[in-house]
Amino acid sequence: MKTVLILQARLDSSRLPGKSLLPLGGEPMLLRVMEALNAVPCDLRILACPEDCEIPFKAPARRGGFELFAGDKEDVLARFCAALDRFFPSGEIPGLRLIRATGDNPFVFADAASAIHEEALALGADYAGFSGLPTGAGVEALSASALLAAEKEARGDEREHVCPFLYKHPERFYLHRPLAPPEWRGGIPPLSLTVDTREDYDRALVLYDALERADGGGYSGRYSGGEIIAVCKSCFGVPR
Repeated sequence: MKTVLILQARLDSSRLPGKSLLPLGGEPMLLRVMEALNAVPCDLRILACPEDCEIPFKAPARRGGFELFAGDKEDVLARFCAALDRFFPSGEIPGLRLIRATGDNPFVFADAASAIHEEALALGADYAGFSGLPTGAGVEALSASALLAAEKEARGDEREHVCPFLYKHPERFYLHRPLAPPEWRGGIPPLSLTVDTREDYDRALVLYDALERADGGGYSGRYSGGEIIAVCKSCFGVPR
């Protein structure tokens, strides 16, 4: 059974334009996301971007070891399914598993991503994702067959974020949404590790520098989720 990891990213964020290529530790943030995700075992890694990002994303994708696929700008669900169609013959789809990640999460927990994928695989879940993780730390684990079924029927805003059709229909799809283990939780209110605004980016610069210092100057996404939380708390304080 094969697993594909698909990372979605874009450049035209309204709150922080061009954020995927903003520098983080001297490299584009998008490359830092890919470095973290490279610790998640899979058979193929794809960067799925809008067509207007194909040229600027070509070099980071190559350096990160990701295949680059450019597709529909607004219909992200269609983009994912087109990427599957490009890289996998129809005969492989029934057994194919998918991990979905997003390009604004440079501190994604690779160990949590591997764990939720393994749980989804063991249970045969159509959709799986941990609850209770810090914002920006998690991924979603999916059945490719379920995603293609959603692509045929999803409408409107169900197509903008890939998975809404699945979790809106628990009567049709096997959903697995467990509470994350304590070592991966981010407190109350939860920590935020995503980069959505200029303030988020400034925090990411501080956190990345702290992780580099803690790792002797060589941080490249190798810390566990628990270690990232510990460094984050040392930088910004402890949630209640």
